[in-house]
Amino acid sequence: MGNRRKNIRVAIELLKKDKNIRLIKKSRIYETEPLGGPLQGKYLNAVLKIDTGCLPRNLLGKFKAIESALGRQPISIKWAPRPIDLDILFYGRRVIKSGKLTIPHPEIKNRIFVLKPLTEIAPGFIHPVYKKTAKKLLKEYEAGQKD
Repeated sequence: MGNRRKNIRVAIELLKKDKNIRLIKKSRIYETEPLGGPLQGKYLNAVLKIDTGCLPRNLLGKFKAIESALGRQPISIKWAPRPIDLDILFYGRRVIKSGKLTIPHPEIKNRIFVLKPLTEIAPGFIHPVYKKTAKKLLKEYEAGQKD
């Protein structure tokens, strides 16, 4: 919602201002169709690689604060439009399952809007659960779409 590119730029700038977060790499911005939910426009998506001293739950808190600063309100409709949505896809090679946080993000292998930018910046990164590279997961996704 709103100025989508500006929202992404501002979110990245806010991350970079945090002394516990260092931006290492960022993908291009990809425009994709929404997954579902109410009728809405296309989404913009990107993937960042960061280095952080934050614990995963604290990093999630920082992401939620940035979302809030950019105008995101709590939503009751799944996949409803929003100004920004920040997710932790991976935290190194750790696997975490808690009430509010699951890492790796459980839907990565089913989301082209994650796989393309992830493969752009880290094609050889090995998913800690599936034991496959980002590039391999993207190829499998694309092959599955042709069936």
